[in-house]
Amino acid sequence: MGLTNWLSVTLLTLWPTIMSEQSPNPDLVKTFLLQLQEEICSGLENLDTARFIRDAWDKPNGGGGISRVLEDGTVFEKAGVNFSHVYGDNLPSSATARNPDLAGRSFQAMGVSLVIHPDNPYVPTSHANVRFFIAEAEDAAPIWWFGGGFDLTPYYGFQEDVIEWHQSAAALCHPFGEEVYPKYKAWCDDYFHLPHRQEQRGVGGLFYDDLNEWGFERSFAFTQAVGKGFLNQYLPIVERRKEIPFGEREKSFQLYRRGRYVEFNLIHDRGTLFGLQSGGRTESILMSLPPQVSWRYDWQPEPGSAEAELYEVFLKPRNWANS
Repeated sequence: MGLTNWLSVTLLTLWPTIMSEQSPNPDLVKTFLLQLQEEICSGLENLDTARFIRDAWDKPNGGGGISRVLEDGTVFEKAGVNFSHVYGDNLPSSATARNPDLAGRSFQAMGVSLVIHPDNPYVPTSHANVRFFIAEAEDAAPIWWFGGGFDLTPYYGFQEDVIEWHQSAAALCHPFGEEVYPKYKAWCDDYFHLPHRQEQRGVGGLFYDDLNEWGFERSFAFTQAVGKGFLNQYLPIVERRKEIPFGEREKSFQLYRRGRYVEFNLIHDRGTLFGLQSGGRTESILMSLPPQVSWRYDWQPEPGSAEAELYEVFLKPRNWANS
């Protein structure tokens, strides 16, 4: 089934479930997130010989989650798919700095976040997450929003893969308005940028945050479409590239480029900062880090090489969907 047809069927299936919900419903969101985690883990396991371990955990000050981790597979060197639901009486500074109106409110934050680090350097790393936040106070309306998205981080670029990735993202967004994909694609390019390197982390995708202007029902429907659409975009790329032969040169470059992934997650990623500042479970928050990584002083790719092409062609934002 094509992505556009799949999305239409999905929305028609999901919409009646949530149409009766006229106000934010955290329980409904939590049910969806747990189902999404299970579906993504099953989809990844279908391509690998390794299996996810399940680690349920509790947060002492409120909440908990389920971490699912696959390691040392034949296709995926490491894949982590984490569900978390944390709550408390006061928000960490990373949240109130951007939103002063949240100070003094109790909060709930829940989401599914995943990072996939393949073994073969010709298969791109990918990240996705969908999340819901609500802050409440007595005698005041709740403040809530959805956020999420996905992005692709290749080590060796294939225009076919990147074009398909962005065209699928555009098709996913289309039922929600023609302006949605250009807006969230540009936001992704801006967000997954390493300012200290003046470099993109990858080839982008979608990124959105603070989504509530559509109302709960439509915002939730879009978030469901993003979460469920991820595997439909990523798995075909994995299938095409996972058997390509590679050697020490390609593996060495993969480990070097993974260093950029680590730098972004530890220095710039708001989700990582929020999790650590809110007292989240460190082991789950940092599961996004790759098992192997390297840094080399002032390394430069050989001119005209496939490694140089990554920098010159793929790590520059462009309108891939219309390429």
